[in-house]
Amino acid sequence: MEPAAWACRRAVRGPSIRQIAALPYRARGANLDAPVSVLLVTSRESKRWVIPKGNQPGGTSPHVAAALEAEEEAGVRGAICPVPLGSFRYRKRRKTGASLMFDVDVYPLSVSEEMDDWKEAGERTRRWCTLAEAADLVEEPDLSDLIRSFNAAEFNAAARRRSLFSVVAERSRVGPMFAWFQKLLPQTGNFFELFEAHAQSVCGASKALGRLFDGGSARAEHIREINERESDADEIIRETLSTVRRTFLTPFDRGAITSLIGAMDDAIDEMQAAANAVDLYDFTQIEPEMKDMVAIIIDSGRLMAEALPLLRDISPNASRLHELTERMVRMEGHADETHRAGLKSAFGRFGNDPAGAMQFTVRREIYKHLERIVDAFEDVANEIDGIVIDHA
Repeated sequence: MEPAAWACRRAVRGPSIRQIAALPYRARGANLDAPVSVLLVTSRESKRWVIPKGNQPGGTSPHVAAALEAEEEAGVRGAICPVPLGSFRYRKRRKTGASLMFDVDVYPLSVSEEMDDWKEAGERTRRWCTLAEAADLVEEPDLSDLIRSFNAAEFNAAARRRSLFSVVAERSRVGPMFAWFQKLLPQTGNFFELFEAHAQSVCGASKALGRLFDGGSARAEHIREINERESDADEIIRETLSTVRRTFLTPFDRGAITSLIGAMDDAIDEMQAAANAVDLYDFTQIEPEMKDMVAIIIDSGRLMAEALPLLRDISPNASRLHELTERMVRMEGHADETHRAGLKSAFGRFGNDPAGAMQFTVRREIYKHLERIVDAFEDVANEIDGIVIDHA
């Protein structure tokens, strides 16, 4: 969801030229709440800090054009989500002397490869920045707001509260005596840690899925990682269900706990099924619609990873949680359209040819698993929304 002020600014905008841009990002560490860095580049003329952007060539979809700009201007490749984060506006003076307004749609790009040499390496400088640094360096207010709200690590950090008992113990200096007393209290379980550990497995598998569908010679390694991540997730869900049974006090209704982690587990199960289908059929002809769906999966995992720690303190984070889950639901709708387009394209190429029936069947199988992954993320979003409604 766009912030209200941002939406108002967009509503009053007049005619402008539309462009596309990529927001390259990566996590600085393997933990679920690891801070996120975004990549900025300098403009060729004024040398101010910008994100890779440009005009959309005819016949090229917007997110693909944004990925090409990132490769040419910043020397990075990765999975780019076909659903834009939002847009920003800036004014540029042309060589004719005219000062024209541009509206730029921004697409998140999960970076998997950073090249040492690229097309505009001699014309631009690139720099990895924290969200706060990048927001301060860019000049466009809308872009600054967008960057600050992107997977904001401060939300996760703020949500990780110490328990009331530990704060009281620290202030009153009761130490060991209080620890003894706390052991007599009903157990509340470590559900948040389990949610976040499971989410880390899901996000790791989604990134491995992105590498698998990006092609290359390390297919077996990516498939193995997805299977290992799924095995880790199985251990976590078993521990969660066991903890639900033996815990006296739970942070939410028991049904909400099992439904939430069950939806998360459905996502990684389908990732494993998709990877195993690729392996079984030795499928190498990755289609653009498949890459688009995988990019949506990666971005859905990113949003889920930000949302789960916010459940530790729901009331002050309810608005942000709603923004995150609404975007996950919107991306599921986009994935449905991409799924239909991919099947239609495959049927057009193979459906009327008896010899191509198996080719179409294999593609339909893979698309089915990719769609189910996104559906599972939508279920996660709906479960989170239900928890927020009950407890905010």
